[in-house]
Amino acid sequence: MTYKPSTTIVLALLLSLSVAVLGSAFAPSNHNLPIVPRRTFSTQNTRYPVAKSSRDDVLGNDDNKENPQEDGVADPKETIRGGASTVSLPAKPPADPTFGDIRKFALPCLALWVSGPLLSLVDTSFVGLSGSAAESAKQLAALGPATTFFDGATYLFAFLNVATTNLYSSARARSGEQSDEAEGVVRTAARVARNCGIGLMIFLFVACRPLLKLYIGHEVEANPYLLDSAVDYVTIRALSMPTSLLLGVLQAALLGAKDSVTPLIAIVYSTAINLVGDFVLVNRLKMGLQGAAIATLVAQLAATAALVGPARKRLVRDHNLGIMKRAESVVSGKSFLAFAAPVLTLILGKLAAFGFMTNAAAGVPGQPIPLATHQIILSLFFFVSPFLEVISQTAQTFLPPYFAPVKDYVLSMQKRDPDYDVTKDSKVKPWLDKSMGVSTKLVRLGLLVATVVSSIASLVPAYFGNLISSDSTVQVAVKPLAKYLLAGCFLAAPVAVAEGILLAKRELKFLASVYLVSTALLPTALVWVKKIGGNVEQVWGCFAAFQLFRAICFVGRLYGGSLLAKLMALFQKKEIPPPKAVQPIRKAS
Repeated sequence: MTYKPSTTIVLALLLSLSVAVLGSAFAPSNHNLPIVPRRTFSTQNTRYPVAKSSRDDVLGNDDNKENPQEDGVADPKETIRGGASTVSLPAKPPADPTFGDIRKFALPCLALWVSGPLLSLVDTSFVGLSGSAAESAKQLAALGPATTFFDGATYLFAFLNVATTNLYSSARARSGEQSDEAEGVVRTAARVARNCGIGLMIFLFVACRPLLKLYIGHEVEANPYLLDSAVDYVTIRALSMPTSLLLGVLQAALLGAKDSVTPLIAIVYSTAINLVGDFVLVNRLKMGLQGAAIATLVAQLAATAALVGPARKRLVRDHNLGIMKRAESVVSGKSFLAFAAPVLTLILGKLAAFGFMTNAAAGVPGQPIPLATHQIILSLFFFVSPFLEVISQTAQTFLPPYFAPVKDYVLSMQKRDPDYDVTKDSKVKPWLDKSMGVSTKLVRLGLLVATVVSSIASLVPAYFGNLISSDSTVQVAVKPLAKYLLAGCFLAAPVAVAEGILLAKRELKFLASVYLVSTALLPTALVWVKKIGGNVEQVWGCFAAFQLFRAICFVGRLYGGSLLAKLMALFQKKEIPPPKAVQPIRKAS
């Protein structure tokens, strides 16, 4: 791989900038706030006692030692006979979040979801509009697989963000924002993200060329420039991996604190810097693909630098995230990864599904029209997905305050009495009813949003094909796929929202098992389609069935038990009439 002299100079400066960001932004502040003592806090008229928690509490293990009463608040654990203890459960659960609360959180969060693809889109626009037509076409051909490969590698580590949001929200509900447990989640997540980012950066330096060669396929032999340019792009952007993964977990922690505005401000900074960088490096200095990669790298470093300051002030009391300087944490990396590992199964299942679909579409006879229509529908589906994933994120943020206290209480009661029946405990019922009410509200909101966005998206291939392709053959071929796009996008609502609720409830084994089964079934069906020489309609029909299967499993997990209980109660209410009394037979006189 060769670089221009100007590129080498810029890369050296950027490497220095990376070290500066990691060294200064993450060092302890000179103006540390005094550590706030344990205290009580109020969450929507519900008082929770804040207690120092062990690292295992993050995963629901209830083995804290008893804490003395402070500030006149009842001890969260009450001593019972035999020396055991039980967690006290407040009488009232938190109030329902209003639509205004959800809207204020979800709209900035939606901007965060589209920020990653937006950076790649900015690069694509500047590369496509700069230089001669022939040079632009060659660089766009290399940029496509490069951005897809890089975004896929980054998305693979999204399990760190999911784990951070869930664990931090639960820790806040259990112990308060300014507590050892909540801060321990942040420090451990930041440390794990740093280590994963360094490992991924080294891996991309070493393995990106053979992997990209395999990913691009036989076109590499016909056009070696394609591979060289794609490798240049990925290698430059790989320098941002340590800070990019750190940026993700800090955003996730702030979202767990119900703050979606601060991460959005950092993304606005990075987008502006990316625009300026692309204009200078690509449009003016004619550095092409390398210039676009450098501009995006600087933008991601700037976003991390812009977010780390507010995160240190908001998330940790001593302003030390534990990145460059070791900080004590009651949450171990092992316990953090114990939650994150099953989430990785979910992400791998999603990536595998779309990978097998693209492979099956590429094997359909009559290329390149089938693959072009598949790519159009897939792009429209990816456009719709963030509108539903943001509701899943909302569920992961707003629901742990309802689930975490009940879970700790029930576990402690089960330790106290092996015969404890949660269905007969009057203290638990209001919490379960409230959590189910909030969950149902989010599911309804997801269905409403899905109805709107899926209808709009499916109208494009059905009636406005000229907006996505100038080829009349493609316009005709993509029209029958509109109904499958509508079904797949609409079913994404119960899948995404119910998945977020189950993540908040920590139903990780169930989620992982469903994804393992569905991910095994979908490739089998797609291989069959490819074997019989099927069409793209059958490929997307398999995806619609894949979505339906997951929707039934997830929604059934949420509501199946309550529906069965209602049916049983209805059956028990039906009184069987007593048998009529047998009249004695009178003898004839």
